[in-house]
Amino acid sequence: MSKWYEVLTGPLEQKKQYRQTVARMDALPGPYKAAAKSLHRYLMYQGGVTDGDTLTQMFSDLIDLWERAAVDDTPVRDIVGDDPVDFAETFALAYGGQRWIDKERSRLTKAIDDAEKEQER
Repeated sequence: MSKWYEVLTGPLEQKKQYRQTVARMDALPGPYKAAAKSLHRYLMYQGGVTDGDTLTQMFSDLIDLWERAAVDDTPVRDIVGDDPVDFAETFALAYGGQRWIDKERSRLTKAIDDAEKEQER
């Protein structure tokens, strides 16, 4: 029964792992939770990863980082540095996988190639 559902929405196991990651994030102490949620939101918008396995791993690693920081009582700024945007984007780049922008890059390249072929006729 779940096979048709997974075809439409993606693997149920990934959804389960994602929900567990969010629960771990919600369990973090105050400043770590706030920082993790902010980075999570930013990565959802900016990261652009379309591969569910990669996305699940990225968020799991992010929460591992914040859980470790909380245990060690590491200041939030020591984790993200002076530029949280740079930290987030560098963090996202560490993960391969298909990104939304890849589709648009391919579309742009094809459109320019097609335009060039049309112009050559």
